[in-house]
Amino acid sequence: MLFWILVAALTAALAVILLYPLLRGAKAAENIRAGEAAVYRDQLRELDRDLDGGLITPEEADYARAEIGRRLIAVSAGEPAETPKPARHHRFTEAFVLLVLPVLGLCLYLTTGRPDLPSQPLEARLENPGNDVAVLIAKAERHLAEKPDDGKGWDVLAPIYFRTMRVNDAQLAYRNAIRLLGPSPVRLDGLAETLMAVSDGVVTEEARQVLEQSLTLEPDNPRARFYIALSMEQAGRPNEARQAFETLAKQSPSDAPWLPLVNQHIALNGGAPADANPAAPGADPSAPGNPTQQDVAAAETMSAGDRQQMIRGMVESLDAKLGEDPNNFEGWMRLVRSYAVLNDKDRAAGALKRGLAAFPPPGEQGRQLLALARELGIATEEATQ
Repeated sequence: MLFWILVAALTAALAVILLYPLLRGAKAAENIRAGEAAVYRDQLRELDRDLDGGLITPEEADYARAEIGRRLIAVSAGEPAETPKPARHHRFTEAFVLLVLPVLGLCLYLTTGRPDLPSQPLEARLENPGNDVAVLIAKAERHLAEKPDDGKGWDVLAPIYFRTMRVNDAQLAYRNAIRLLGPSPVRLDGLAETLMAVSDGVVTEEARQVLEQSLTLEPDNPRARFYIALSMEQAGRPNEARQAFETLAKQSPSDAPWLPLVNQHIALNGGAPADANPAAPGADPSAPGNPTQQDVAAAETMSAGDRQQMIRGMVESLDAKLGEDPNNFEGWMRLVRSYAVLNDKDRAAGALKRGLAAFPPPGEQGRQLLALARELGIATEEATQ
């Protein structure tokens, strides 16, 4: 019952707010008429003074008095001469505000609202946050306010801060987690990414030192190696950057989600897109669509335009082969990645949809295709329909 009383009070308050300009307009018009009448009366008194002083003749005074009197009568009757008509009451607008708007709002609430849903105070939501990220953060922050030396709490909260774009809070959380739990590749990489986010994507000297510390703990860490290569590129050392990116690409699995981005940086620094290491886990050199060693060698001697044309031809050839034999999971992974690297998102989305038809999402391979699409920024809604 209290809820409906509040709804009625809010509706009445809103109606008053909306009607106030209309009522104020009518009142303003009345004030204008009163002001005009006062002016005309002052003119009559001034006319008498001019006549007594001999400034005008009696005939001129009679003529002016008649004209001023006519205007005074018109203003007093509510129809001023030579002035705009005052605003009338907008009856349709008032009826719409008072009746139609509340009825529409009530119907909309009864259709989409949940008046039967019980209230849930913050304490109750903190006990059972579900998937509410804001409540999860509030719960973790409350816990850490009471126990600031809980390293695991900072370790959990840091990536959540980063995903919700609270970069400075994420940086502090990563530093606390490293201080309390010790450095690890995941924590060090996360701290480096927050440092780069603060500097608009630039790999600063501090971020580079953190990444090098991460590599001492995990020499094959692809994330740290990628950012260190990126720091070389940003520092104006394209040859060193290209070599670092090529080494990373050759030591990466063929289905590595970061491989298309690495190939983009290789091309940006004047190199040919490198093939993944055939001996790396997950690679299959005999799978249809993988470039041969002869293809890679030929690409190195081509111009940038010819190399791009060769790559597009290989991708179209792979697309045709998958149309004839769709039971090639690695081929679909490579095709989606290839179209994404070529910045052809429409064809990438089409390849994803056809790949999911051969490897449905409930299966492990279908889930890998969807994960790759999300990693590459490809829309997955239409592909799963």
